[in-house]
Parts: sequence; structure tokens; C-alpha cells
Amino acid sequence: VGYGDIGRATAKLASAYGMRIVALRRRPHVSAHDPLCDKILGTGKAALNELMSESDYVVCSAPSTISTRGMINADAFKAAKEGLVFINLGRGPVVDEEAMINALKTGQLKGAALDVFSEEPLPEDNDLWELDNVLISPHNMDQTATFMHEATEFFVNENLPRFICGETLLNHVDIKRGY
Repeated sequence: VGYGDIGRATAKLASAYGMRIVALRRRPHVSAHDPLCDKILGTGKAALNELMSESDYVVCSAPSTISTRGMINADAFKAAKEGLVFINLGRGPVVDEEAMINALKTGQLKGAALDVFSEEPLPEDNDLWELDNVLISPHNMDQTATFMHEATEFFVNENLPRFICGETLLNHVDIKRGY
């Protein structure tokens, strides 16, 4: 769910293990000929439920926008294939957390791996801490020994020269899309 850079990198890793890749993307035509995808779906409740019903693992890397907040809700979890493991590494508000907790408690979901939540840091009294079928990890990809150096080099060597020359910047934020 969310087949941008992170979703595609996840698909590349999963395909190395022989997994079938079903992607959900706001603009599916962008990935129409992607060799990693076995199936590419657009957005909407029916597409999400289709993805949930045929997946053993779902990785959510969608951005938090007005249209994605709460997108993965009770209906999506009810549509989930038996034994589905849900992984959210995108943004917490994309998932209806109470619906996910209920699906985990009732066995609709086999498990979840999460590093983002609707409220961060995750409150001490949140039920997720007590569930044996949940893996909680910190959302800190940028906290590596080389991150600041790499980010600075990217700015100095890529975007600053582009800005000076009036060229299109890399990794810009599209205000209309919200990410």
C-alpha cells in the first residue's frame, strides 16, 4: 500500500524471496510496466479490500494526506486473508489503530510489525504494548552514523547546483499532493 520509492524497494526485496507483488498506488499507470509487480491496483475501498484479501503480508508505506488518513480501517481488516501480517512503516494516521488492535485481538490479523503510530511516541497505556503478535520498532531510519553526512552531501552535490541553475530539485514536496 503506497508504491513509491519505499514500496518499490520493499517489492524488490520481496521478489527476491519469490513473493508475488500486488501494489496499491494512487497513479497505477506510472507502474503499469514495472517488472516487479504481478498486479497493480488503483486506490479506493474495493482495490484495498482486494489487496488485503489476497495478501499474506501487507506493507504500508503510504504518506499521510487528507485522502489516506484512516484508509486502512475495520472494513479493510475484515477483508484480510486469513493469516495476514500487517506492516506499517509509512505514517501512523493512515491506519485506524483501534480497528487494527481489534483485528489483532480477534485473530483477523496474524500479526503486525509497526514503527509508526497515530500518536507518537506510543503512549505507555496503548494496548499494542501488551499484544504478543505485535512487533514495535522505533521509526528512526535517519539515526545512523552516516545520515547527516549523506544528507548534507546530497544537498551540496545535487540540489544546491540544481537550485543555482534554475533546474528541477530532487525530492521536492508537492503541496497539492501533501507529500
